[in-house]
Amino acid sequence: MSGTRAAIRYAKAVLSLAIDEKSEETVNNDMKLIAKTVSENEDLDLALKNAIAKPDTKKEILNQIFTGLNPLTSKMFDVLVDNNRIDAVAEVARKYNELYEAHIGKEKATVTTAVAMTEDLEIKVMAKIKELTSKSVELENIVDEGIIGGFILRVGDIQYDASIASKLNKLKREFTLN
Repeated sequence: MSGTRAAIRYAKAVLSLAIDEKSEETVNNDMKLIAKTVSENEDLDLALKNAIAKPDTKKEILNQIFTGLNPLTSKMFDVLVDNNRIDAVAEVARKYNELYEAHIGKEKATVTTAVAMTEDLEIKVMAKIKELTSKSVELENIVDEGIIGGFILRVGDIQYDASIASKLNKLKREFTLN
């Protein structure tokens, strides 16, 4: 938990500096690249989390992998090394991306369906999203056969459950209470 809070603080600081320098979108692209690369490369993730490896060595690894970054992103590596938090670089990158998306008024919505979304269902989901938020939304579909049918929509802190499994559970509770 404290690692996540620290990552949020670093991400907020980097975003604030990026806004001042009018480079928040460029830094966001760097952060997406960092988060994606670390999450897709288990060896890199293990190297960054290795307690025996020196922070300067970890920074050197990052500098060799990520060339051509915005100077602000490179300075973030220095700050994380100085504060012995370089192992949290991927989490800082993910948190920066979330904060950036909120800054530009964009939100991520996840839709869980029993099967891949059809165009008709996507239209219904987008209509429901417009009811819930006025922000621009990026839609992600997660397939979970356990919900049987319908969908579960999550936009920020709001969840709308229109799944068959939920309705069946509600009916089951009503019958067991009577």
